[in-house]
Amino acid sequence: MMSTTVRRLVSERCRGSVMTRFEATTSDEADQVRVALTGECDLAVREELTSALLAAVRRAPVVVVDVGGLDFLDSSGVHGLIVAHHAALGSGKKLFVVNPRGSVATVLELTGVTRLLSPHRGDGRLPGPPASDGAQG
Repeated sequence: MMSTTVRRLVSERCRGSVMTRFEATTSDEADQVRVALTGECDLAVREELTSALLAAVRRAPVVVVDVGGLDFLDSSGVHGLIVAHHAALGSGKKLFVVNPRGSVATVLELTGVTRLLSPHRGDGRLPGPPASDGAQG
């Protein structure tokens, strides 16, 4: 997969006495866009997340959202994923979520997002493994 364009959105904010960070790195690849999320995804970055995901949906028939780098995900982040999923469906496209870990995996499982947005074997648009470690959730 050849990456033609990388877009990076970084948001830093102070929560109490702790600096938190959210980053969405978007890579255009052959017939898909990969959006790698890192840091903490909550209400403070809801608009940035939704904007990055909707832009990805407009650019490719398949969007792969790699959440392996997220340390935290709340209902605002889940909402952004669902909004992007509905936008993809409405235009005949697909959006998948891969590599959920820890508390992020728990949130996605409890809300039903894992079942809804996990790539399925046999799907002709099953995304390839992430460039980082090849693990898939």
